[in-house]
Amino acid sequence: MMTGFAEGTPCWVVGMLPDLAAGRRFYGELMGWGFSEPDPERDAYTVALSDGRAAAGMLAKPDGRTPTDWVQHLATSDAKAAVERVRAAGGQVMMDPFELGGTGVTAVVADPGGAVFQLWQAGSHRGFQTGPEEPGGYAWAEVHTREVSAVDAFYQRVFGFGSEDEPDGQDPEFRIWVPRGERIDEEHAVLGRAVIGAEEPAELPAHFLTYFRVRDCAEASRTTVRLGGRVMLPPTDTPYLRYAILADDQGARFAVLTDNE
Repeated sequence: MMTGFAEGTPCWVVGMLPDLAAGRRFYGELMGWGFSEPDPERDAYTVALSDGRAAAGMLAKPDGRTPTDWVQHLATSDAKAAVERVRAAGGQVMMDPFELGGTGVTAVVADPGGAVFQLWQAGSHRGFQTGPEEPGGYAWAEVHTREVSAVDAFYQRVFGFGSEDEPDGQDPEFRIWVPRGERIDEEHAVLGRAVIGAEEPAELPAHFLTYFRVRDCAEASRTTVRLGGRVMLPPTDTPYLRYAILADDQGARFAVLTDNE
């Protein structure tokens, strides 16, 4: 079970969907999730449950201007102070800190490249109850950007991350970040930064890509297509894991991964 999230660590993720009932059907079959009862006072907010433990949130989009997306929440001990660091580091504050009952304090911000995320100062809701090695749970996240220098400096200034480029020169355009004071290596990495390449469409904005762990990437890809979604990148092997980038039947992008055999 994931507890005690360090500053800047992804601690929660919320799917913002036009049709929440359709989202429950799609991810219920793909990920094996159950769901809490929707909260009518919070745009039908519901918690996705993996073996009865909180794995993610899902929310009905309040209007058409809100992107259909999985929104990363990064942990902070003081949302107000973090917002001031975001401003000082060249980011944008889209919504100042506000309380969500007793569950926590959040704020909506964007980095200098335009990737949107939320800060989360925990109250009664601490974050993921699933671990990154468990199928059906959150596993990893990356910031995909075109503004590499400004974005690297931003996250280091806001959260105190230490960083290292992909070891052994395997991907010079990929960087891992670790919490302040931790050893800079893959074991302690909590977030990655990737570059949006020239092969990607120009209209693709900077974004966070959320990875969920599954038992079989190929099967997850086939299930996604059967349920009306799309495979954006077919199952691909790296020295450490296998992953695929997918889109659900409403257009929200996400990724799935599993360890290499």
